[in-house]
Amino acid sequence: MPQDSQGLAVTMASEAAATLWNNALSGYLGYRADTPARVKALLAADPEAPLAHVLKGALAMLAFNAAYVPAARASADEAARLAGGATTRERAHIAALAAWAEGELDRALATWRHILAAHPHDVLAFRLHHFLAFWLGRPGEMAASAAAVRPAWSAAVPAFPAMLGCFAFAAEECGDHMPAERDGRAAVAADPSDLWAAHAVAHVLEMTGREEEGIAWTEALAPHWEGANQLAHHLWWHRALYHLDRGESGAVLALYDSRIRDNASPLVQSHPDLYVDVQNAASLLWRLRRLGVAAGERWEELADKAEARAGDILSAFTLPHWMMALCGAGRWQAAERWLSATRAAAAEDGQNAALVREVALPVCEAILAGARGDHARALSLIRPVAGRMVELGGSHAQQDVLWQVVLDAAMAAGDRNAVREALGWSLRRFTKPPARRAAWAAAAAWAEA
Repeated sequence: MPQDSQGLAVTMASEAAATLWNNALSGYLGYRADTPARVKALLAADPEAPLAHVLKGALAMLAFNAAYVPAARASADEAARLAGGATTRERAHIAALAAWAEGELDRALATWRHILAAHPHDVLAFRLHHFLAFWLGRPGEMAASAAAVRPAWSAAVPAFPAMLGCFAFAAEECGDHMPAERDGRAAVAADPSDLWAAHAVAHVLEMTGREEEGIAWTEALAPHWEGANQLAHHLWWHRALYHLDRGESGAVLALYDSRIRDNASPLVQSHPDLYVDVQNAASLLWRLRRLGVAAGERWEELADKAEARAGDILSAFTLPHWMMALCGAGRWQAAERWLSATRAAAAEDGQNAALVREVALPVCEAILAGARGDHARALSLIRPVAGRMVELGGSHAQQDVLWQVVLDAAMAAGDRNAVREALGWSLRRFTKPPARRAAWAAAAAWAEA
């Protein structure tokens, strides 16, 4: 039976098919824009390879778009149909994909952990677990998975830099900045095109207030991002945050138009409403809005896409960003319709629906109330769930904009205790004190007045 690059048996028709599998998996690990084409080539060469269908289905789920879920289910069904001669590991992958597509998120995570307990070199199981645990706001689970498999990994095993990048990001999200930076820099030294490792270090530099280093870091690595998928836009978003904290709003807008939300670029045109791009764009414009920097017509195209995705709750963390887009464009009636569609979707059964119902919806309602000037209502909606916002997923750097919503509502409502709670969140996660952070300085001064 053929083996993959990590020495794991794969049910495939030939060594040539296994080589194509390695190429497709490498594309996924490396955030390459041509990964779907690599999977298509694999399926053309071996349409009966169960893992090929698993990876195809996983790519559909990774888009966090409800319209793609039927395709993921179909891939899981096809993989199951072909699993007669599959290995136990491959069957577990099929079960994990099926659970994920059915919204059984904890079951999917548990299945990937089970795979890794027996096969710590299974990079697909590790990366999918890493991804979903992140978007459920569980950095501790990410770190535990990294600690469990790390003894089996070394530079002698292919894909080690990609794993180092994951180890680095898990550590960063747990606040362990020194090992995160060490592993991230080591991964990039081994593979300068490793976007996830570059991203992990970018986070460390943001959280430790080293904006000048962050600008230099992204500038030096950008030439290696050719052929990358939308994660490159997110790295440019990090670059924009460094400039934002330095008060360089002109540089932020220039990056927005040329690197983060260039609607003429092939990547944006291929997936114009991809969750991470929407998060980048809306959160950046919202941050600028708070600082009095007008975004002009930039809100309009985001608001158009928000209206079109009303009722899609697959990505809980993206929902507040859709609401920011609608508020930024001043589309109050559309925002109410969007909320109605979101409430209807969240009334259904399921783990994600409950999360949206209990946490995301109050946050979205608070954003709308605050944007319309009802700050007391905004604070009454968001303050009770603020401690649970981490469950929506996203990094500390991304969650920061939600806490800015708390901050604005509390200040406008004259509630110093609520402001101090928000300042405490910043103090626990960012090395730079709130008084020296552009988005937080006014609130820090007001709280002490």
